[in-house]
Amino acid sequence: MRRLLALRAERRLSREHVRLAGECLGVSERTVWRWLAEASRSPQAAIRPGERSGDRFEVTREIRVLLAYWHGNASAVHRQLVTRAQTGGHDGQPTTTTEPAASPAGAPPAAVPLLDPVPSLSTFLRAVRRDLTAGERAGLAAGPDAARAHDVFGKRAASWRNHVWEADHVQAPLLVDADGDLVRPWVTWFIDTATKVITGTAVTPGVPSRASVLVALRAAVLREDPYGPAGGTPEQVRVDRGKDFLSTTVTAAFGTMGVTVKDLPAYSPHLKGTVENLNRAVDRMLFAALPGYTLTPAKPRSGRRRKDAGRKPETSGAMSFQDFTAEVLAWTHWWNTEHRPQALAGRTPLEAWQADPTPVTDVPAADLWTFTLEDEGRPRKLTSHGVRWRGRTYIAPWMTGQAGRSVTVRYMPHHDHEIDICDASGKYLGSAHLADAATPEQLEALRTARAERARRLRAEVKAAETLRRQRFAPATTAGPAQRLGALTSAQAGHELAAVEHTDASKLALPDLIPHAAPPADWRTPASLAALTTPGPPVRYPSGRDGASASDGRDGQAAPPITDEDGDTS
Repeated sequence: MRRLLALRAERRLSREHVRLAGECLGVSERTVWRWLAEASRSPQAAIRPGERSGDRFEVTREIRVLLAYWHGNASAVHRQLVTRAQTGGHDGQPTTTTEPAASPAGAPPAAVPLLDPVPSLSTFLRAVRRDLTAGERAGLAAGPDAARAHDVFGKRAASWRNHVWEADHVQAPLLVDADGDLVRPWVTWFIDTATKVITGTAVTPGVPSRASVLVALRAAVLREDPYGPAGGTPEQVRVDRGKDFLSTTVTAAFGTMGVTVKDLPAYSPHLKGTVENLNRAVDRMLFAALPGYTLTPAKPRSGRRRKDAGRKPETSGAMSFQDFTAEVLAWTHWWNTEHRPQALAGRTPLEAWQADPTPVTDVPAADLWTFTLEDEGRPRKLTSHGVRWRGRTYIAPWMTGQAGRSVTVRYMPHHDHEIDICDASGKYLGSAHLADAATPEQLEALRTARAERARRLRAEVKAAETLRRQRFAPATTAGPAQRLGALTSAQAGHELAAVEHTDASKLALPDLIPHAAPPADWRTPASLAALTTPGPPVRYPSGRDGASASDGRDGQAAPPITDEDGDTS
């Protein structure tokens, strides 16, 4: 700009000079001419042409608070600023003697700054876009999770195989048939962050537990058939704050193998991005192609239950759990052997894992079996009936001739049909099954009875909620709420009488037999003394409640009194 001013002073400035300057600065010729005019009036304008003056409107802390109050609705904030300016004077005080009322559903007037003048809506919106970042605007409108989408996250440095694994559960947004019940399956898996190879997978029909984590861990560490070839012991495992991954059994299994468990902060999916990307990939690449897929897991639209809620679900069109598990395992094999992520430069995850020269630490299958079972922690006696555990008896053919031996019980969580038996030193002896297990017909009848009981309880709860429900009349003008549901005097009296006969506290008669007066030497509160019957104080024999029996003549104890039957008192 100073060069153009010098050319103008030398009378050599032409329109071509202005056009070239506008092309270099990315502005029009008209803007360059306006900047020249401003620079001619003020030499400071030539240093930074086009800079706005310092009196422009800016978003202050008070306006940020209002934006948070309105959840990012800048137009609503502007309307409240205009209302505040209209009800307030130039000196910052209200023109009326009373504080102006807040606009409908607006912030209190005291929290709204008084601006003079109030900027136009376009100026206010432009200032909000200029002074607030996209992440701040998204956070004010939808919360911190929406603001996180605009953050910048760095990439971790490249590592080696089995340096860090990540683990997580993911729910499949579809229903499968699991033994006649429609359930949403969950997939639990471990993935190596360096090579993107899935080391272990477990599928659970329903909500996963620590057993799901232990089974997936066993599949991830073992490298022999039917697992592998990728696996071994990792140096570190990143997990979220799920109670299954942080349970005592799972952390003890990791600690026995010398694996460090990295417990990540809550609501930080970006800290385990490898497994989160895997969860998104399986949803788009596998679950979306399976029958019954929904974009998000279906939730009830209201608290009311359908008429067929207690009936057995229709499973004819649903995928079986066995087929779903086969599809997940086949997709896992495809991911490891055929999929070529961009980060691996054209290699498959298994090729990248096998090309890494880092030594692999393996754990023998027998030792791994011991690590991934839960220990009861106390010895038990092997009797002639077997091993008694949790009120049940477990037997096995190998127990013959070993009655009287001291053993310990190890088990997989929630697998009550079978346990594993070890001796006192921890040596594995064998498995044992439930001796008096119920037949499939009994289990089916029990499930039916439990479902019927649950249906009956839900119906009773629904009937009780109907009685407690309060209905109000709709209103078109401001006024007090009007209750609906009129009852006759006879109906109200009948229901109150039923309550009187079922409430135990109202049936009690605490004053039927008045309490006797306490001894004279007791400090009795006046509120309790009023509830007792008046009469002479009761004296207890020596050694009872600290009181002594009445003395006879010469300070001696009075002789006992004998009644007509000869009993002393």
